[in-house]
Formats: sequence, C-alpha cells, structure tokens
Amino acid sequence: MINVIPVDNKKQLKDFILLPFKLYKNEPNWVPPLIGDQKKFFNPKKNPYYYHSEVKLFLALKDGEPVGRISAHSNTQHNKEHNENIGFFGFFECIDNQEVANALFDAAFEWNRYRNFTSLRGPMNFSVNQDCGLLINGFDFPPMIMMPYNFPYYPKLYENYGLTKTMDLYAFISEYHSIPERVAKMAEIIAKRTNVQIHSLSYDKKQRKKDIETVFEIYTRAWQYNWGNVPMTKAEFDHIVAELLPIADPDMVFIAEVDGQLAGFSLTLPNYNEVLKVMQGKVNPITIIKALQTKKHITSVRVITMGIIKEFQGKGIDTLLYYHTFKNGLPKGYYRSEFSWILENNIPMINAAEKLGAKIYKTYRLYDKAITNRK
Repeated sequence: MINVIPVDNKKQLKDFILLPFKLYKNEPNWVPPLIGDQKKFFNPKKNPYYYHSEVKLFLALKDGEPVGRISAHSNTQHNKEHNENIGFFGFFECIDNQEVANALFDAAFEWNRYRNFTSLRGPMNFSVNQDCGLLINGFDFPPMIMMPYNFPYYPKLYENYGLTKTMDLYAFISEYHSIPERVAKMAEIIAKRTNVQIHSLSYDKKQRKKDIETVFEIYTRAWQYNWGNVPMTKAEFDHIVAELLPIADPDMVFIAEVDGQLAGFSLTLPNYNEVLKVMQGKVNPITIIKALQTKKHITSVRVITMGIIKEFQGKGIDTLLYYHTFKNGLPKGYYRSEFSWILENNIPMINAAEKLGAKIYKTYRLYDKAITNRK
C-alpha cells in the first residue's frame, strides 16, 4: 500500500534527507550532499527562502518504508517578478514505480491547487537560484557542483503523469590544457577596442566585501531580462555568499567595468563535487582527510554564472571574462570546464560557449502542468 505523508517531525525529515542515499547507493555518478548541509537547508530558521515563501515536504511510504519524496512550495519572488500565479515542486526522488510517482505528484499538485495557483512547475529546489531541472540526457557523467542528477527513468515518470516541457537548460563542456588561440586573439582585439577593466575578487577582506556588493548589483541588473529569473533577496544572496566563499577561488571570480561603470561579472567554482564524492555525505576525521587530499587534485570547474549588463552586451566582454578564467585557472590544474546552465533560448550565451569549442553534454528540463478546477 502506498501512503504519502507530510514531513512534520525530525524523524520524517531525516527519512526525507536520507532517501537519496538509499536509492542511489549503487549509482556511481550520483554525488552525495553533506547531510549536515541538507539539515540546514530544510531548516526554516536557517534558509532565507522560507522567509518569503511556503514549503511543504512529502514522503511516499510503501509498506511503511520510504520509497519517494517531493516538495511543494510557493515562490512569491517569482510570481511578483513575472506577474504570474504558479506553484512549484522539487526534490523529487522515487523508485521506478509510476503509482508511487503519481501519488507524489498528486500531493504537490493538490497542495498548490488548494492555494489557487494556475500551474505547477518543476523540478525547482527551491528556485532557479538553486538546483533546478530534470536531467534528461548525459547520465554517463557525474554532475558538477550545484547541479542535480537523477535516474534515466525519471522523465518517463514525469511525462506519464502529464507534465510537459516548458524549458530546457543546457550544460556545455570543454577541455583545454592551454588557452585556446582563438580566444587569446579575440581577447586581445576586444581589449584594444574597448576600455574594459577586469579584476578578480580581492583577497583583502574590506575590499572583498565591496566586491561582493558589486556582484550582487550586477547580478540583479544583468539577469533581470532572462526567462524565469527570480531576483534574490539580500538575505538569500548573503546566505549563498556565506556558503560559497569557503570553496570559491578569488582568482576565478571576475568583475568587469567600462570607463568606471559596472559592466559584468563571472563566477567560476572549483568542482567540489570531486571532494563530496569521497566524503559520502559525512564529516568525520576520515572523510576530512580524504577531502583534503582530493581538494589538491581538483581538475574541473563550473562556470556557474556570467552576467553582462544590457547596455554592455555584444561588446565581447564575455569573451574577456572567459579569457581571464582560462588564464588564472589553467595554472591551477583546472582544464575541464562546464558552462551551466544556459537557457535553450539564450542564443548569445550558446554562441559564446560554442566559440570556446564547448559542446552540449547534458540537458536539464523544466516541466509544467496546468492546474484546473481550482477551489
């Protein structure tokens, strides 16, 4: 018998968090998150997403054992920004069983229907500013930092329920052991014809704080026209910065200015999934030693975000940012780069990635389902 229950206590939350460890225990490409981080993420007192939106977690039980999970949540920031009235789901995990999947989707659907939303969208964990999208191809490769992974049978479960594609997100990959000659030449030409100044994140704490405030301003302005963009609150931004600073490499974060005006920025993170893989979700003396050893040999990075303010787009600033990323990253041993994620309709960014010789190797999909017969 299948029973879907709301997560209302610590024991149920523990089951919710640990379910993926059970499902993916024999899947070599899955990267376990740190259990302690997951507990903080789902703590309404520690995750600022809960400050502005509602969240409900659900567990599916079969004969009393957890076999699936899902979240149902609102996103007041999204609906305010886009003048929409849609609800969301995320954190979907499930055995290969359509009946269980349908029960989970029903729980999220009804939770959102009760709140009179017009559509259900996901997977969002919780928003576009965190993990989002269902992997539909590229299952032979592990995910990079802050990117999701799921079983190949998940799309079938989604589509059999009646969820339909709303947008695809691409992940591009490239491998270089030296700066591509074409990129170096283009960067030289662009630098000569435009008065662009590019600097990396300061190591000085006082100046770094100013740089981070600058990044927040550029991020807010540069992404405001993108499909599905949800502006982060200052509390959310500060929360993400606090999480990323310990793993960020200041030499891989760049701010671009033109004649003293803010123009763009890029953030590239070392792929700490290589470290998380050996930690297996736990923090103890043994996993810490393994993590420190693995950290020395990280070879991949993820270009997690790049934003160019509208009036400076089309001037090649993105190429300059990529050039500096190569210039600083290659001496550190970072030769494999993922550019993700890029909206399928973001032609300028797709063209920029392809000019770097990058190719699509993973596709993530967001789904919608109309909510009818609302209360």
